[in-house]
Amino acid sequence: MAASPSVRLTPVGFADIDGWSDDDHLAAWQTFRRSAERLLASPPTTKPLGPDASGLRQVAAAALRSDIATQAAARAFFEAEFTAVRVEPAEGRGFVTAYFEPEVAASLEASAAYPVPIYGRPADLVEIAADDDRGGLDPALSWARRLADGRLGAFPDRGAIMDGAIAGQAPVLAYVANWVEALFIHIQGSARLVLPDGAVKRITFAGKSGHPYSSLGRLMVERGLMTAAEATADRLKAWLLGLDEAERRAVLGRNRSFIFFRPAPVDDAALGPVAAAGVPLTPGRSLAVDRGLITFHAPIFVEADLGDVAGRWHRLMVAQDTGSAIVGPARGDLFIGTGEAAWAIAARVRHPARFTLLVPKGAPT
Repeated sequence: MAASPSVRLTPVGFADIDGWSDDDHLAAWQTFRRSAERLLASPPTTKPLGPDASGLRQVAAAALRSDIATQAAARAFFEAEFTAVRVEPAEGRGFVTAYFEPEVAASLEASAAYPVPIYGRPADLVEIAADDDRGGLDPALSWARRLADGRLGAFPDRGAIMDGAIAGQAPVLAYVANWVEALFIHIQGSARLVLPDGAVKRITFAGKSGHPYSSLGRLMVERGLMTAAEATADRLKAWLLGLDEAERRAVLGRNRSFIFFRPAPVDDAALGPVAAAGVPLTPGRSLAVDRGLITFHAPIFVEADLGDVAGRWHRLMVAQDTGSAIVGPARGDLFIGTGEAAWAIAARVRHPARFTLLVPKGAPT
């Protein structure tokens, strides 16, 4: 069945999904159950590739009524409640990267050691709605500044903010050592900030400047510093830290997107931050997707060979997050976990993948 000119959705049996029978379905079910509570409290919008949000709510209600404690019961739940649909791009193939929750040294006070602000969301920053009068705004902008007269104006981009454009105009949640640390917190969309007294402050995404995200890894490739396959996040960070201050600021400014945060405490330290879908992320089971195409909380089976990075990755995940760089019907970002061990894996994931979307039985597609 055709979904759009750029993607084909093909029904498949669960037995035809490579790795389905070997997966830890109980871990996947526990992750989906966290989504189930959010699904009923705040239903998502159905997106073009689905699945239908009302169908997901019905399955969520069934999950909350269930008392599942075994692998067999969890697998039976998914097979009873869903049908499987392979997501096949008409051109190219699926692709995954990975992300993590950084642990970064920070301070609540600015100092020579911690001069760079992590900003909270400015009061005048708004997400542009479909019915907003955009005036002469660049069509690429997704967020903007609400001016005193009610009109929308472009918000300052990364370069301007680094130069002080919003100093004193937005709340500061903490300070970190340099703009490279800030960039990687922005890219990940969350962080655990470790304060000098050992206390931990968790933050997560609250808004963005609205300017399009630009890959600085692609810039390394354009400059001939390495191939696309070699342009991993760890190499990007090392390259940026090795530049002199003036060039570093100029390069960072090439990515005009700038992210704002809010405090986001999570009771269970084993879970990740509260992400875009409104639930804490589960390491190895939460997936960031293109939120313009796929409905939040959808179960998605991901098949990828991550080689010496993380081996065979064939597992059922749940769409609980999104990201500026996650664009396309078969594009995913795997949430690995927290801290340096997770970073060591996430930084090197750039691999082809195949995606199978689980659709509630009886729901429209």
